[in-house]
Amino acid sequence: MNTGILDGPPSPLTLLTPSPGLFPLLPLIAAMLAAAYLAGVIRLRRQHRRWPIWRTISFLLGCLALAATTGLGVENYGYALLSVFMFQQLTLMIAIPPLLVLGSPGTLLLRATPHHGAGILVLRAAHTGLRSRASRWALSPWIALPLYLAAFYGLYLADLAGPILSVPGGHLVLEAAFLVAGILFAIPVLSADPLPVQLTHAGRALDVFAEAALHAFFGVFLMIAPRLLVDSFAASTAALGMDPLEDQRVAGGLAWSYGEAPTLLIIIYVMHRWFRDDTARTEATDRYIDAHGNPELDAYNAHLAALRQKDS
Repeated sequence: MNTGILDGPPSPLTLLTPSPGLFPLLPLIAAMLAAAYLAGVIRLRRQHRRWPIWRTISFLLGCLALAATTGLGVENYGYALLSVFMFQQLTLMIAIPPLLVLGSPGTLLLRATPHHGAGILVLRAAHTGLRSRASRWALSPWIALPLYLAAFYGLYLADLAGPILSVPGGHLVLEAAFLVAGILFAIPVLSADPLPVQLTHAGRALDVFAEAALHAFFGVFLMIAPRLLVDSFAASTAALGMDPLEDQRVAGGLAWSYGEAPTLLIIIYVMHRWFRDDTARTEATDRYIDAHGNPELDAYNAHLAALRQKDS
């Protein structure tokens, strides 16, 4: 990336200015996703079928964040500074996927797609994908956590970031990979869509805590590292009048602190769903007992009555 278009260190204004000279692939994808989602919502409204407004807002915010993270001036600086690139990575993996997943695009697709013509093919493809072994494998926590390890520890400590970023299109490939890894992690934890893999509530909470610990420890390692871990940012950082090692420490601080707020919000949501589901299950059990009785309790009471009668 030519840093000649960058006048100096980043500021809020330059980071939020539209970036010239870059093909906005991910912003275009974000716009297409938002348009398709809104088309589905409009179709449901025309059929007088309800769809939660908060899910629509969540998904559109995710699309907006994706377009801003990869289409504004932050994208230009992401080619030049490790700290900005780390901000992009964390946003793509931690902040954007929960917003998209909470929008329940899978459920919207199943409800809004017409059950005739080409819509039947789309529905068949969706159902086949949900039932496939590949989906079960991709959404397994045994895949999501290793992806997180590779995205942080493997990419930087194994010195893979430099060679990938030096290849034309490598920056874009990594951005897409970060987004996919974050989505694969967020779906089993947050999704209300029909899934081939269903985690327990305790498993969801454990996954969230494990993910937070992974990038927090990585951030501490970056902050205390005595040398540069990604040499490809050294020249561009120095050209902007900044110390590359200090910029790496800033990147480490972001990795350590960035996920605290999203993690807290996700944990609150997971705990809320856990409490809600347990309450609903208890109420359903109570209604069944009121209507049909409790065979186990009745048998126990009969046993106690028999013992009392025997003693008397």
